[in-house]
Amino acid sequence: MFRYTIAFIRRGNDVLMLNRNAAPNMGLWNGVGGKLEQGETPLVNIVREIEEETGLSIEASQLRFAGIVTWTSEEGSGGMYAFVAELPLDADVFEGPVGTREGILDWKSPEWLCHPRNYGVVSNAPHFLPYMLEHQTPAEHHFTYSNDQLTAYERRELVQPSHHNLHF
Repeated sequence: MFRYTIAFIRRGNDVLMLNRNAAPNMGLWNGVGGKLEQGETPLVNIVREIEEETGLSIEASQLRFAGIVTWTSEEGSGGMYAFVAELPLDADVFEGPVGTREGILDWKSPEWLCHPRNYGVVSNAPHFLPYMLEHQTPAEHHFTYSNDQLTAYERRELVQPSHHNLHF
């Protein structure tokens, strides 16, 4: 069920986002991440995906497990492990939009990302992102879709997050 990872890298108030070149979520802003490879733990995967998609070297110790995002739709169900990294304000990182093989990377404010009229962000991110950025306690964020439209969101207490085998 949990085949993906996603990370939100924060520097000050801004969050690094990727406007993807390819499906799923082509043309929409989202965190960075990807599909778990055989035998790969979520933590190893997200470190690799961050490097591949952004060029940034984030250590596992810089990542905080922020919870899981799950979904159900007519096509089935799925899930992803979510992480947050906090970079210092003086971190040596790029400024402004940067084009990559994966899409366009840019630093965005949570207010811009979660604005109710911002249709350029994946539909579920404005629901879970504020919680993940502001709370240390991991939670499950469950979404229900019908005809590719988000119809319901529920935040649930995450019982025993350690059973997800996040570490190396």
